[in-house]
Amino acid sequence: MELLIMAASSASGVPHPYWPRDLLIPTYVANDRSMSEILVFLFSVSGLFLLVTWLITGRRGAAGRLGTWRRLALCWFAVCGFIHCAIEGWFSLYYDIIPGDQSLLSQLWKEYSKGDSRYVIADNFTVCMETVTALLWGPSSFWAVFAFLTNKPYRYVLQLIISLGQLYGVVLYFFTEHRDGYTHSELGHPIYFWFYFVFMNVLWFFIPLVLIVDAWRQMSTAQTHTDNTKSKRK
Repeated sequence: MELLIMAASSASGVPHPYWPRDLLIPTYVANDRSMSEILVFLFSVSGLFLLVTWLITGRRGAAGRLGTWRRLALCWFAVCGFIHCAIEGWFSLYYDIIPGDQSLLSQLWKEYSKGDSRYVIADNFTVCMETVTALLWGPSSFWAVFAFLTNKPYRYVLQLIISLGQLYGVVLYFFTEHRDGYTHSELGHPIYFWFYFVFMNVLWFFIPLVLIVDAWRQMSTAQTHTDNTKSKRK
């Protein structure tokens, strides 16, 4: 199927598997790694970050007081730190050469672009969004893990800011593509549209939303306690 799609694009330039079919990508070079190799790399490294963070947060001492929910939240931030800094950071640095580059992370982006070709044409929105994400939310995610492990008083402020940034970014990501009529993917394709484009991004809608509510509650409780303490002193 993919070979037929690539052949169909040859009439308008270099053959490629991306949508829309008349997209011009003159420097495109097909991946020499399979989809399974790329996905195994992505989920293996993400799983390693998750596992290490889970083990660290379960140790006795400062982190020992963290409950299961909080430990899972820190695992999320650790995985976000890896994805934002390494993967999205790579895109923000090398977006202009990715179509013809055969580095592992460039091939990862070329594979993902089958679900959203804006990445393989260096669309202005995606470049700006991913650069902000890599510079701000990547380091901040690792900072959040540190803040919770060391019981910093600003930890829920960090959680709120990071989650708001992630939620805002993914809403713009989906909404801009909706406004374009979902032209950058094969609409309805079980892997490229539903798994790559929808599932792998909708996580950054629901999980940050839950963490925003959690941070709101925690900060509201702290403020209520402060107000009650001041009232008693008066």
